[in-house]
Amino acid sequence: MKLLNNKKNKKMSSLLLLLTQVMTAASSDIPVITNTMTDLSYDTNNRLSSYYLVFPEADIANNCPSVKATHYGVKLAALKMDSPAMSQVFPEYDESILCHAAVLERGAAKEYAGYPMPHKLHQGPASYKDFDNWFAEHGVKVEVCLMNYSDKQHPLNNYWIPDDNRDPQFNQELKYGERNTRCFFSFLGHKFQVQHSQTQEVLAEFTIEFPLLLGIGKTESHGQIYTEGEFDNQIRSTLKHEWTKKDVPKRTFSPLGFSKGRLPNDVFAAMGAFYYNNQYHKTHEEWKGKGVFVNWWETDVFMIQIPWRMKDKWQQRLVDLVNEWSGIEVEQTVMYGLRQYEEGARLLTHVDRLNTHVLSLIVNVAQGGLEEDWPVEVFDHYGRLHEVIMEPGDIVYYESAKNLHSRNRPLKGKGAYYTNLFTHYRPVGEGDLWYQKETEPGREPVLEVEGECHVPPQVVSKETDHLGYGKVVCDDKRLGSYVSPTLWKVESADDLIGWWEYTSPNLTTQQEVKRVVTEEEGDSEPTDDDDDDDYEGKPDSYYEDDDADDDDDYYEQDGGRDEL
Repeated sequence: MKLLNNKKNKKMSSLLLLLTQVMTAASSDIPVITNTMTDLSYDTNNRLSSYYLVFPEADIANNCPSVKATHYGVKLAALKMDSPAMSQVFPEYDESILCHAAVLERGAAKEYAGYPMPHKLHQGPASYKDFDNWFAEHGVKVEVCLMNYSDKQHPLNNYWIPDDNRDPQFNQELKYGERNTRCFFSFLGHKFQVQHSQTQEVLAEFTIEFPLLLGIGKTESHGQIYTEGEFDNQIRSTLKHEWTKKDVPKRTFSPLGFSKGRLPNDVFAAMGAFYYNNQYHKTHEEWKGKGVFVNWWETDVFMIQIPWRMKDKWQQRLVDLVNEWSGIEVEQTVMYGLRQYEEGARLLTHVDRLNTHVLSLIVNVAQGGLEEDWPVEVFDHYGRLHEVIMEPGDIVYYESAKNLHSRNRPLKGKGAYYTNLFTHYRPVGEGDLWYQKETEPGREPVLEVEGECHVPPQVVSKETDHLGYGKVVCDDKRLGSYVSPTLWKVESADDLIGWWEYTSPNLTTQQEVKRVVTEEEGDSEPTDDDDDDDYEGKPDSYYEDDDADDDDDYYEQDGGRDEL
């Protein structure tokens, strides 16, 4: 037995020596980052131009970079041990662990490229099997979601194109529309071809370069020819309905009903990269006939769906933020895709779905081309209006089933865009009747306050309101930093209607607003009492498997994966 063990040890030693020699030779071609992450390769927009597999420079042979990484278009880089880049990517580096590695996201902004999500970090023994399993799962395996917007009558067929001259392999059928979105796992570098099922016409060919959301064909604009004021009565009726809905829950979780925060760097890097890579794959959100919470008849609204596993990874981080803000343990109920608003967009004042949208997050992922800031409007527990400015990476926590919120001011700017993520939660174990519990001590709302709020002198009219965002100073500091420079306060549904009128691009003074809201108004019932599907995005059931509980059941494979 001892002799056999000695032979086995010698064989293992020879194998390890061979691997070390291979890796040492390969390491001579691996660039070493001696300073910061700016030394990597970026495109003209300062976004990471490819995926990177990075690892500490110390003892490169034992840090097991995959010798096949470049087969997938993944670049290699070593980080100098005492460099800022090293401490950024591996802040908890442990020299006793032989294998450290990280995958950096293609498309990540330069200032955030060095912040990988936890599942993109590997720390383990110097085992090539362990490393390659991690690299296959989290380095080169990606999600792909396809939608047919080409033919309403006939499905499309998606084929995987092997790179070894084998015949194309059928992957899945694509029926028409967003509800028939099909998602599957693939690998970087894999090629696909989408054909019409009847004519075999090739409608799309693409290579997987990142997690992909792609519509085949062109979606229809939901704008329409309309007469001025055509939707006004429906809007007024909807606002009256929202006014009554807000009073159902009495329980509160925070002094004002909202707060502003910031995404962790790694989460923002991941979200920003996904948006950047898929920004030209946006599709029209299907809105026509589904209410007036977004002015879809005046301006298009777009959606970029988020693949299922990616949502799960993001949600694991976001739920901790909501737990901390609310002071209770919450469970996620739904995360929608990235909604992109464009020039002229307005969002009507509303509250969210009572049973599931108790505590929520707005995440600004990207914006550009704005002539003026586009604040999110939140009415606190006493009806005072707060207008919060967001930059990419900012988040706003809010009690969305209770606190009225909106963006009534139109988005201004030629070619302006504003891309948000919405995600929602409720208290763990309390179910649909969470609102019947009393407010816990210490979470009472700020109602009446002492003193006054002082508006900057440069704010003199509707046209100068934007100069006062975040600059109103209140004697009672509990009101925070975001009181509206209009000092608007709502005490009735008419006040909500007044705010909608005041922010209309067709009215210029608050005096006109007062005149408008005192006129006789005809009522009409809201188109959809269950308005959540309308203004927050589409539910997860729009994916191919409504009842999927895990990734293995939910997704398909693309025909096989390369050996690593």
